[in-house]
Amino acid sequence: MYKRRMPLSAHRAAIAGVILATVFSAHSGAQATQARRAAQGAAKTAAGTVASADIQRALNAAYDKYKSLQEGKNADYIPALAKVDPNLFGIALVTPDGQVYTVGDTTTEVSIQSISKVFTLARVMQDSGDKAIVKNIGVDATGMPFNSIIAIEQKKGFEQNPFVNPGAIATTSMVGGASATEIWQRIADTYDGFAGRRLRVLEDVYKSEAETNQRNRAIASLMYAYGHIHDNPLQATDIYTRQCSVGVNARDLAMMAATLANNGVNPVTKKRMLDAEHIPGLLAVMSTAGLYDDSGQWLFATGLPAKSGVGGGLIAVSPGNFGIAVISPPLDEAGNSVRAQKAITDISSALGGNPYGAGRTATAAGRVGPPR
Repeated sequence: MYKRRMPLSAHRAAIAGVILATVFSAHSGAQATQARRAAQGAAKTAAGTVASADIQRALNAAYDKYKSLQEGKNADYIPALAKVDPNLFGIALVTPDGQVYTVGDTTTEVSIQSISKVFTLARVMQDSGDKAIVKNIGVDATGMPFNSIIAIEQKKGFEQNPFVNPGAIATTSMVGGASATEIWQRIADTYDGFAGRRLRVLEDVYKSEAETNQRNRAIASLMYAYGHIHDNPLQATDIYTRQCSVGVNARDLAMMAATLANNGVNPVTKKRMLDAEHIPGLLAVMSTAGLYDDSGQWLFATGLPAKSGVGGGLIAVSPGNFGIAVISPPLDEAGNSVRAQKAITDISSALGGNPYGAGRTATAAGRVGPPR
């Protein structure tokens, strides 16, 4: 039978229609696949993060667990510190997107003490570079007490680190300025920027420390004799004493730690305080020398870069996830807050804060990723 042939134009149109239908079908399928994968990814992300309520719950649990703990005692070699209420206990955590979580007393101020060393080091790194610290002071754990004179003599002031007193006073002496007032203002502005508010010196603590800092004066003079402090060691000691006397509360310290967790940018004010290139070196020193003689034990238990102060404060950094701080004055024999160590260990464990944790994944700002 004779079959009428389809006109060429109609034939082409039919073929085009089939092609278009195939393309649209494939496109729709691709969109569906993409949407399905996105949904799976969202579900995976949700499963790998901790909700705000869970973060607060972790803080509350640690606070309730340790608020009645009666271990340790206040530092008393600085008379003003012995007078601080030993029952003071506050916890604060700040995420890189500026969310603040607190429990307990987070408004009462204590002196920052050795935690100040972290932020003076940040000032010098920003102004002079990491190598200036390595060359003049070193970044080695000394294996000796934080105020050891023997450690200076053995290496003629080399192979220290910025968190033992010889290295810390030398670090303070490296802050630029034409006068003591100008040097102090640079340090004060740095602390204010990290905390996100104007801080003040606790004059009673400063007076008490200045009257009892003879050993630090001797340390500074010895570091000057070996060429690590280039001018006026007594001025460097006095400025160092003043920086240790700055008043902070738990929220301030958590904000300062969170600025480090957020690659040097204050998560609330959005002000950059330290270029990102300096963060790894700073956190490395916190990891190896942040808790005096127990730095290794702390790192082994938590994996967190941290710094303690004999005023009862302790900060810790989970890079990209959170900065956390606890204030509780009673200290252990190594000079670290007893409650603070226990509370941060529990909270970090609950939130997956250990940078070395098995299965830990990178998280977005403000999201805390627990191990899977």
